[in-house]
Amino acid sequence: MYDLIFYLELGLFHVLDWSAIDHLLFLCALTIVYTFKDIKTVFWIVTFFTFGHTLSLILSTFKIVNPPSQLIEFLIPTTIILTALYNIIFYKKNQNSFFEYMFSIFFGLIHGFGFGNYFEMLTDSLESKVFPLIGFAAGVEISQLIIVLAILIINTISNKINLILQKKSILSDHLIQAKLVSVIIILLSLNLIYEMI
Repeated sequence: MYDLIFYLELGLFHVLDWSAIDHLLFLCALTIVYTFKDIKTVFWIVTFFTFGHTLSLILSTFKIVNPPSQLIEFLIPTTIILTALYNIIFYKKNQNSFFEYMFSIFFGLIHGFGFGNYFEMLTDSLESKVFPLIGFAAGVEISQLIIVLAILIINTISNKINLILQKKSILSDHLIQAKLVSVIIILLSLNLIYEMI
């Protein structure tokens, strides 16, 4: 039981740690285009990301797949950039949920490998790695849903302010706001890549 709680907390703070900006940027890029009316879609997109993240941890922990850490460190900000570019280029009101779910699983795999080596070292001496994996996955999911909830609240407040002001300003459009935030996310992600060089 102690292992489950320890790894649940580890999963929570893996995402909620402000120094883990890559995870926060990715979640923001993934959900910035949505509002509370899309809550079901957002929930599944985040859950599919957690599924991919957990799958890569399983592959790393059981030494089935262990990609080079330098490649993964480069791919993580690249996934953030691609997600933000998707928002800018392909954003539309009726998005393809199936594509986004698959997108989330694949990018979750990449992000999970970023933590895989450390997680494998943590659990190497344990007889059973099932509870640590379940606890960590639950912690990641809970923390991601907390962040996404905050993003949806901000989006809703922004939309309400726009309705109250009823201005025809270009910045009062949710689509434009989402694209501007996506541009900022791209710039921050490019900086992450630059810092690796």
